Amino acid sequence: MDQIIQHKYIDIRGVKLHIAEIGTGPKVVVLLHGFPEVWYSWRHQMIALAAAGYRAIAPDLRGYGLSEPHPELEKASFSDFVHDTIAILDHFQIEKAFLVGKDFGSWPVFLLSLLHPTKISGVVSLGVPFFVPKPQRYQGLPEGFYISRWKEPGRAQTDFSRFDVKTVWKNIYILFSRSDIPIADKDKELMDMVDPSSPLPPWLTNEDLAIYTSLYENSGFESPMQVPYTSLLSKLGEFTITNPKVEVPVLLIMGGKDYFLKFPGIEEYVKSGQVKNYVDDLEIKFLADGNHFIQEQFPDQVNQLIISFFNQVVPDQD
Repeated sequence: MDQIIQHKYIDIRGVKLHIAEIGTGPKVVVLLHGFPEVWYSWRHQMIALAAAGYRAIAPDLRGYGLSEPHPELEKASFSDFVHDTIAILDHFQIEKAFLVGKDFGSWPVFLLSLLHPTKISGVVSLGVPFFVPKPQRYQGLPEGFYISRWKEPGRAQTDFSRFDVKTVWKNIYILFSRSDIPIADKDKELMDMVDPSSPLPPWLTNEDLAIYTSLYENSGFESPMQVPYTSLLSKLGEFTITNPKVEVPVLLIMGGKDYFLKFPGIEEYVKSGQVKNYVDDLEIKFLADGNHFIQEQFPDQVNQLIISFFNQVVPDQD
């Protein structure tokens, strides 16, 4: 795969970012991963996009994989991912691009479409609709709710320290592959929710596990978890855009078995069409058996949806 996908490092905004890239030409797609992921989670999409005539760029977000962390970790925020993405476009002299985001990676993608609409051709979000963030959104969930647990200082580190990186990453991936929200019993930790004999999901190989493990051995978990978990609730109040309206075309791909659909109000928000109050040009596609890692679970279907959508927005120039 590395013979096809090229790797490089760029220095932007005080950190060195690792960039994976494949394809050439003026039609550019930037893909932003979630957790516990890195650029590698887009491997299937990158190859398909390049074959369809697109240039695909997938960074390890700052603090992830082979990218350097924020120099002052406690100050890291979603804004860093927004500004880093603009800096990546500027570095490569790209005037306009498509964006693909997954999990928390969809949030900077939507912010970019709000703050820099002239630089964005269209957006694909996997699993996460646009919504106005509300710190109280999670207040009705039990104490063992994974986000609540992971925002507690030192809680995740203590839990994870009982295992090697490979086991921790595998356990998180298995938890997130399930259709239920990860919620630990009061006297248990999240790592205790996965039986040690649990196999990898069928779409993930031992080679995939080894690559993810290697990249998380490099970064550790503290830096990757800072923005989406440790500082999440305190940072939600930073959203100050009045009457937000996403004006670029958006494709939302949801897995019918993604645990995020069970977050309070999310399924109704999407299926009732309320999400269109904020996104005029919105297409929604559900893959009934899809889960949180839909782009790895059903890569061919997801690739077809993404490429068809982009081709509709910008017809093939050949």
